[in-house]
Amino acid sequence: MKCLNNRADSHLTGQVDCELDNLGNGAWVNQGYCGSPPPLPRAVSTIYNPQPLFQGSIESMCKLVEPPNPYPAQPESLDRSLVKKRRGCCFFIKGLWSTTLTENTSDNRELFVRTTLRELLVYLVFLVDICLLTYGMTSSSTYYYTKAMTDLFVNTAGDSGVKFQSISTMADFWIYAQGPLLDGLYWTKWYNNQSMDSGDQSFIYYENMLLGVPRMRQIKMKNNSCKVHSDFQDEITGCFDVYNEKKEDDLNYGLINGTAWEYHTEKAIKGSAHWGLLTTYSGAGYYQDLSRIKEESVITLTELINNLWLDRGTRAVFIDFSTYNANINMFCVIRLLVEFPATGGAIPSYQIRTVKLIRYITYWDYFILSCEMVFCLFILYYVVEEILELRIHKFSYFKSIWNILDIVVILLAIVAIIFNIFRTIKVDELLGKLLQQPEIYADFEFLAFWQTQYNNMNAVNLFFAWIKVFKYISFNKTMTQLSSTLGRCAKDIMGFAIMFFIVFFAYAQLGYLLFGTEVESFSTFVKCIFTQFRIILGDFDYDAIERANRVLGPIYFVTYVFFVFFVLLNMFLAIINDTYSEVKEELSSQKDELQITDIIKQSYMRTFMKLKLKKEKISDVQKALRSGSGEIEFKDFRETLKEMGHADHEISAAFSRFDHDGNQILDQEEQERMKTELEEKRDALSAELNNLGINYGSGLLKEPPVASTEQKNNPSEPEKFQRLARQVLQLESSVAAITSRIELIMGRLGLQEKTKGEETAAKLSVTDTDCAKPASDMLVRLDRGVAAETPSWRPITDCHM
Repeated sequence: MKCLNNRADSHLTGQVDCELDNLGNGAWVNQGYCGSPPPLPRAVSTIYNPQPLFQGSIESMCKLVEPPNPYPAQPESLDRSLVKKRRGCCFFIKGLWSTTLTENTSDNRELFVRTTLRELLVYLVFLVDICLLTYGMTSSSTYYYTKAMTDLFVNTAGDSGVKFQSISTMADFWIYAQGPLLDGLYWTKWYNNQSMDSGDQSFIYYENMLLGVPRMRQIKMKNNSCKVHSDFQDEITGCFDVYNEKKEDDLNYGLINGTAWEYHTEKAIKGSAHWGLLTTYSGAGYYQDLSRIKEESVITLTELINNLWLDRGTRAVFIDFSTYNANINMFCVIRLLVEFPATGGAIPSYQIRTVKLIRYITYWDYFILSCEMVFCLFILYYVVEEILELRIHKFSYFKSIWNILDIVVILLAIVAIIFNIFRTIKVDELLGKLLQQPEIYADFEFLAFWQTQYNNMNAVNLFFAWIKVFKYISFNKTMTQLSSTLGRCAKDIMGFAIMFFIVFFAYAQLGYLLFGTEVESFSTFVKCIFTQFRIILGDFDYDAIERANRVLGPIYFVTYVFFVFFVLLNMFLAIINDTYSEVKEELSSQKDELQITDIIKQSYMRTFMKLKLKKEKISDVQKALRSGSGEIEFKDFRETLKEMGHADHEISAAFSRFDHDGNQILDQEEQERMKTELEEKRDALSAELNNLGINYGSGLLKEPPVASTEQKNNPSEPEKFQRLARQVLQLESSVAAITSRIELIMGRLGLQEKTKGEETAAKLSVTDTDCAKPASDMLVRLDRGVAAETPSWRPITDCHM
């Protein structure tokens, strides 16, 4: 039979061992249960500032009481202070970069949850910061600016009815260039023909300043770059191949006295390649800059037309210009492209990039600048964190997909920071050159292209940053369902994907060969792949397929829908569905582990009990004050509070706080001051306890109801915790009262010998409940000189067989 007295020692003044074999300071300390909470580590009064009931490690719960050192401590040497500083720095670094990968959390679920929660909170701040940066670089005005330029230069028709999208021949191109293009580029008068007082500077739509002058550039192919069949060599004198950069015409032609007739390399004109609808074109060619005045530009275009600037060898014509809107601080870089394929005809396309190249003007921009600085600090923080984790785990660090995602996010962020600095410097240089020479072509194409890539990179980085949130919430069973399902069915999906794409690509090649000559959506193999994905989603043009091939078209469509949509796609969903069912069943059968809600509830209850204990201690002091008449001596004050279970250092600290004259006596004024302050503290604690109780009660009401049988058999966690907390308070009060009374009894009997103390301790540690209570009563009867009343509560004992 084993009997353990569950007695708390939060009123005691040191760490005690489980064995009752030591005496000190005139009394021995009873620590009958080695699982008791640790003592208070500091010597200041806990009457007003009590420590938590559960604090410290398990190893520190069962150690011997160390008597206070009556002599002052010697000052530490310089070396020891340096060591302490170094340890403090290491502890700071370890705490600041503490993660689940740098801490040993495998055997401590609570530490794992707390560390993950701290990581999540820090990461959410980083996520908010990166969202502000990303959305701060764009606005809804960007779309409307792009739409306005598109309507003006792409969708507006001239007097002849030709607009950019309807260009189909070289003649149509020149009609558009002399009509809608020039009309849209030069705005120097109001709608009533009144001058805008801007000189020869054009303001498109009266708001968008035309930067520099527009530029037209063409790319030509050499004659005889392809071979004509011998049967047609007499009738066909020239052959111009499809575009190939190696076969570009680099010879001067025509008037040979201007840039329009002279070939320029990509490096010479600082051009850039362009991905058109048919192929990718280089940045070289023949170019002609227009004028800032509309009439001069008309003369230039007329000269190009008359001297046949475009001919059979022309494969593409580019029209480039840029505008700036100061109202919204946006640049619009426009490129109009007309491709002339070797088949004849013309294919128009356009590219309009609206970007924000000048960053810091308004207060909002400077707020974004501060967010960028915070972003740099976060990146530095995460770089150090990843270095520490790599140092600990070496190459095993890369086994986790989340760690790889961390590195990807950091690398993209570093590239974004570098480009941001480069873009700012480059824009300043380009604008300075443009202001000095307004007659030149303002080439913002390079900056606009990389600014667009920068925005795309930030978008991808933000996407990964949001996905990374799953890393920190995966400790919850509900949140792990997605990752567990995908991880478990990955092998099955990979095997199924091989079968799926064999059938899918077979149908793609079949569709390309059957309908590629007549149906646009099947004109290339890549378009066939996307068209078949659209068929799965229900977006298809069956009539076009049937017109292309009246026999094989319907057969292709029916068999594809049956095998791919009804069979293969449903097999794919069945694999995921079965795996999800298995994962959910396993998670439901697993034992519930510590969750964040449990930690929040425990912290809430600890705070509640701390405040309640603090309030009870104040009540005890008030009772001690009421028990005295007139002046109160320290001795009487001490005896009264010791009977209530308070420690000597607590009593001394509370008494000395109000004994200003230091005569060990509280006069009437000092008592009134103590009563007033205690009453204020008690009222404040009562209000705080009431608020906590209301909040906690409302939280319990929000929880789903539990069946009556389950409530009887399995009480809820809050009820268990409240019951245990009440028992701890009772045990705490009991052990304090018994300890104080035993101290008085042993002082009167003079039992100071260690051997008798060991015998008494051995008896108390092995006796059961039936023998423990009479022994306590016997000790009480021996203390006949004690006039204090017996407390109304009794110690609670738990006996284990």
